[in-house]
This record gives sequence, structure tokens and C-alpha cells, in this order.
Amino acid sequence: MVSEALTKKKQEILMDHGSVHPSEGGHFSFRVIGPCCRLFDREELPWPCCRLAWRSKEPSWRRIGRRFVPDIAARRCPSYSVDILQPGSNPIPTTLTFFSSRFESNVQEWWYSKHPRSQQATNIYPIED
Repeated sequence: MVSEALTKKKQEILMDHGSVHPSEGGHFSFRVIGPCCRLFDREELPWPCCRLAWRSKEPSWRRIGRRFVPDIAARRCPSYSVDILQPGSNPIPTTLTFFSSRFESNVQEWWYSKHPRSQQATNIYPIED
């Protein structure tokens, strides 16, 4: 009984690998490959930008900090690596972010964690409150 409730709760938080779901608009279906962290490439920032190191009046292209950072717009919503399935064509690999659903705080901490313990092999599911 407890295991059924835990399994049901896991399905609400994480989509299973290989499961097929319709899109929210119903235009296509997708197969889940797995959860992922949507990152923003800071090399794509426009020039000039406040994230550049400036010396005198000339900008420097040396970035301060990490190149890839969590995307601010997507960090509160789940993102999945998926294959888009359309009749008559090959699967198209892409990343989908579900902006209509929001994380609870413990799940967001697990998904976009900065703690060293998040890199441990045993950290495969968020800690429950």
C-alpha cells in the first residue's frame, strides 16, 4: 500500500523513461528520454553586456563566472529530453520545458542543486519532506 502511494507520487513528479505522452495542445506526441537541466550559454549574450569584464573603455570578451548557467526562465519548471513522434517521420530529439507546471521547493532544489551532494550517484530522486 505504501509502495503504491510512493509510486503514484513519483509519477506526478517525474515522467518515466520511455513513456509516451500527448503534447498539451494535442498536436504531437513525445517519448520521454529523461529529465534534464536546461542551461543558458552565456557566450550567446549580446555585445556589449554587463557580464563582460571591462578595462578602460574597451570591452573584454573574457567572461566572469561559468559559461553554462541554469536558465532563469526554466528553473522553476520541469524540462525533459524527448523524442517528438509524428506519423510518417523520424523521431525528432529536442528538449521540452513544461512552463504550465511548477516545482515544489524540494524538487526544484534537487533538479537545479548547487550542493556537492547532488553529484553523488545515490541522488536519483528528490528527498521527500
